[in-house]
Amino acid sequence: MGKLLAIDGLNIVRRVYEASPEPDSDLKAGIALRHAFSSFRNLLEAHQPTHVLAAFDHGGPTWRHALYPRYREHRAPMPSYLRDALPEFHQSLARVGVRAVTVPEVEADDVIGTGVLRWLAEGRGEAVVATTDKDLHALIAHGALVWDHFKGEWHDDAWVRQRFGVASERLHDLLALMGDATDGVPGVSKVGMKTAARLLNAYGDLDAVMAGAGILKTPLGERLRAEREILYLSRRLVELKTDVRLGVTWNMLAYEV
Repeated sequence: MGKLLAIDGLNIVRRVYEASPEPDSDLKAGIALRHAFSSFRNLLEAHQPTHVLAAFDHGGPTWRHALYPRYREHRAPMPSYLRDALPEFHQSLARVGVRAVTVPEVEADDVIGTGVLRWLAEGRGEAVVATTDKDLHALIAHGALVWDHFKGEWHDDAWVRQRFGVASERLHDLLALMGDATDGVPGVSKVGMKTAARLLNAYGDLDAVMAGAGILKTPLGERLRAEREILYLSRRLVELKTDVRLGVTWNMLAYEV
């Protein structure tokens, strides 16, 4: 059986870059990418995959922006020094047998979601996702495991329950209810993680929450009814697109030590 290692490329690159307090510069970008390259090598050595899907955001508007123009409107753009250095970084990965995969109008999360679900559905073996991204933890419900490279720890369904208060299959519903300020996902006003988890554990999925708590004559019930469209829009924004045309085959993603 094989092992797919799906790497959230910019999750590593940007965290390494932003960890340095130095001002943006070519030098800072170069140092950060050398450290990021070492991180990739460490992941390959630690997990010994048969296939690697190194996904990167393509850049520019995505289908989420078309759905909700305010999506990520407050997120700082990637520093130009770092953006300009990425093509050479991708070439460095190619020299060690790792193909960087980018697809226009979708995010790296969607590329990873599509690849991981396809891999698992075809029964090719285990799938490991290297990321700290909340949204990608929903793949745990389908049999994947998440590896936090920065903390050196595994995340499974028990971890998701401990961290978010819900099972991994309810994670996107939770994020839809509470919103995500980082990505500009609105959610329902005055609903935080604890309230969202309580609703989902009491009623079930989002539809069940609306059929239950959403009909109550309480301030929370009133907000759920008043913001129903925003809630379901938020659900679409946080869920993974899993039918992306990746433009690669498994043979193209095969990795040999």
